[in-house]
Amino acid sequence: MVLPGHEMASELDAYHELCAYTLTHGDAEFIHQHVVDAFAAQRATPSSKPIGVTFALVGLYLHVEKQYSGRHVQRVHMQLARRKRTWPTFALPPNRGATTALDVMAAPAGPERDRAIHEWCVTVWEAFAANRQAIVDLLKQYDIG
Repeated sequence: MVLPGHEMASELDAYHELCAYTLTHGDAEFIHQHVVDAFAAQRATPSSKPIGVTFALVGLYLHVEKQYSGRHVQRVHMQLARRKRTWPTFALPPNRGATTALDVMAAPAGPERDRAIHEWCVTVWEAFAANRQAIVDLLKQYDIG
């Protein structure tokens, strides 16, 4: 039996461990960005800031569909942030993907865990599929993607 709130604390702990893992990776890919985006989208609530949800979905779209590296996604986020605007709100699906940070941390460190990070991004992005066109349209406004 899982106590109320315990699952999220464990998932949050797994996220923090995963952040430590990816930040010490030292690779040019910068997979840490994908971890941040997947977690932000998966755990978004109606009270989440629209910019956070937008950037998470942009990052997932660019990574999953366009094969952008985390470093490239990070540069796109900076480009988007340069222009002040009202950020859109997105439909938050009840199911945000079966894979979580806990599942990713269960994979052995190295290539297997890195693949698990990618698969996590895929499941979260697929859960948000109803928002795909809005993300594509937003990026077209910036001549991205």
